[in-house]
Amino acid sequence: MRKLIKQFVQICSETLPIQETIYEFGSLRVLGQEKIADLRPFFKNKKFIGADMRPGVGVDIVLNLHKIDLPSSSVGTVIIVDTLEHVEYPRKAVEEAYRILKPNGLLIISSVMNFQIHDHPYDYWRFTPEAFKSLLKPFASSFVGFAGDKTFPHTVVGIGFKNKISDDLMNQFLSKFKTWQNRESSIFRSSWKELIRMYTPPIILRVYRKILNK
Repeated sequence: MRKLIKQFVQICSETLPIQETIYEFGSLRVLGQEKIADLRPFFKNKKFIGADMRPGVGVDIVLNLHKIDLPSSSVGTVIIVDTLEHVEYPRKAVEEAYRILKPNGLLIISSVMNFQIHDHPYDYWRFTPEAFKSLLKPFASSFVGFAGDKTFPHTVVGIGFKNKISDDLMNQFLSKFKTWQNRESSIFRSSWKELIRMYTPPIILRVYRKILNK
């Protein structure tokens, strides 16, 4: 799990009406992320269950997102972060998440767009913000955002609300989200400029600067 995604989940935990029980799908902490990928500290004193298609560190129960073996309207919050790219049928997974959520439940999702192939154990998809909007259509209301270059973001995030959320709570979330987004976009721009400096011949950089200064 990436640090920026943990930060996004923390923002959600601090501003949104998180209901119990919380299920994290894709909770398996792969080698090297045993401590990094732990979301439980953000939901202290709340019932939190880690689920994945494979047993291992961070997994309390083995469940298949394509057909979740849980009753309808039985879960308060579903978290599926940096996982949907590894799910063969993501629309079915979101439909199942919607089914198991209580009437006031919510779904938190994230995935990648501009990102390298990473097999855990399979890597199927890359998502645009519009793709997340499409996936979240069953919900009464939803939010979709991104991090990085708006024309080619490295990260896409979304929240589906099975019932509508108050404007006050949404505004609290948006305030912290925009700070997060601006920081991540600033990091992206700085890294991109550094790459240009490293790999572009100096003569081309000088010509480019002269054009900008005209």
